[in-house]
Amino acid sequence: LRRVLFRVVGVVVVLMLVAFCWKDAMFDIVLAPQQDSFPLYQWLGAESFSVQLINTQLASQFITHMKVACYAGILLASPYIIYQLFRFVSPALYADERRYVVQVTIWGYLLFMVGVLLNYFLIFPLTFRFLGTYQVSDRVVNTITLTSYVDTLMMLSLMMGIVFEIPILSWLFAKIGFLTSTFMKRYRRHAVVIILVVAAIITPTSDVFTLSLVALPMYLLYEISIGVVRRTERKQVENNNE
Repeated sequence: LRRVLFRVVGVVVVLMLVAFCWKDAMFDIVLAPQQDSFPLYQWLGAESFSVQLINTQLASQFITHMKVACYAGILLASPYIIYQLFRFVSPALYADERRYVVQVTIWGYLLFMVGVLLNYFLIFPLTFRFLGTYQVSDRVVNTITLTSYVDTLMMLSLMMGIVFEIPILSWLFAKIGFLTSTFMKRYRRHAVVIILVVAAIITPTSDVFTLSLVALPMYLLYEISIGVVRRTERKQVENNNE
């Protein structure tokens, strides 16, 4: 375990240093949703806009640089981290358990990345454009701090990645008999209320627009999870009949 942790930490640190040195390329990606030339804005045909990012503390830009490099290093190293952890635990697993772990790990990672990409290309740009250009009066000019921008982007990315694990959790619970598709259909209305509450908690802003953008994918994932659970139930019935 110590060797595995050393390898993982070593790879993460190296990739963090690479990301730190490639500052321009890294922040071109991070700050892209700030520009009206971002692909989503072009595709929607949105009007041009300008939102200025500012820095209000002496060391804030350097700390933000380090923070983003840290996130980038962990994200880039995530496939290697998962591989090393699986290599460590796989000798203790039976063949069937190993197969299920591989499936859960691969699908869990892919769904997490889909959530992160959906946030980067859709949810965060629309949220930033709406809130960054919203004014109660022409006499009040929006100037967003760099820290606020980065923290919101990273928090939403993490939360959407976790939210996209709902189908995996539903599959696991159905596999061990804790969850059924009938139960999920019966309590669909209750699930909508819970989704809205969770979306309100994980949303870094308090506006209805961002809340809706976060809650809608969660509801779609809930409906997908019903289909996943139903398919799992059918397979279990077929296996029992055999």
